[in-house]
Amino acid sequence: MSKTVTEEQKRELARAALFAVGQAYAPYSHFHVGAAVLTEDGTVVTGSNVENASYPAGSCAERTAAYYAAAHGHRKFRAVAVAGGRDGVTDEYCAPCGVCRQVLREFSDPEELMVLLVRSENDFRCLTLAQLLPESFGPEMLGGESK
Repeated sequence: MSKTVTEEQKRELARAALFAVGQAYAPYSHFHVGAAVLTEDGTVVTGSNVENASYPAGSCAERTAAYYAAAHGHRKFRAVAVAGGRDGVTDEYCAPCGVCRQVLREFSDPEELMVLLVRSENDFRCLTLAQLLPESFGPEMLGGESK
């Protein structure tokens, strides 16, 4: 499914995720997260976490980006970069939560989706979604098309 993600694309995704950290609305947890999704056609879509006083009503950055991409016709993802930290300080690697991992699974092949855990433009770890979500449940299990 996916094409190779180049080093320049990785840095572009890292920059986009770091920028999105600054767009987060996190007045309760003060944990700001940004994400950037690289779609199959090369489009980069960003998202930030958005909290709500009714805690379950908020949205993680990864889901914000994934749903925005899907709402604009993008159904296959090649990579996602995630950055985050308390008050927007990205000095630790920030991984997607379990729900976000499952949402990303919907739009990708877990063996191919590259997940970048970002601290800075040049400091990130690369994993596959399969490493973060082993033995995952996907659309093909319901008779749907595997991404």
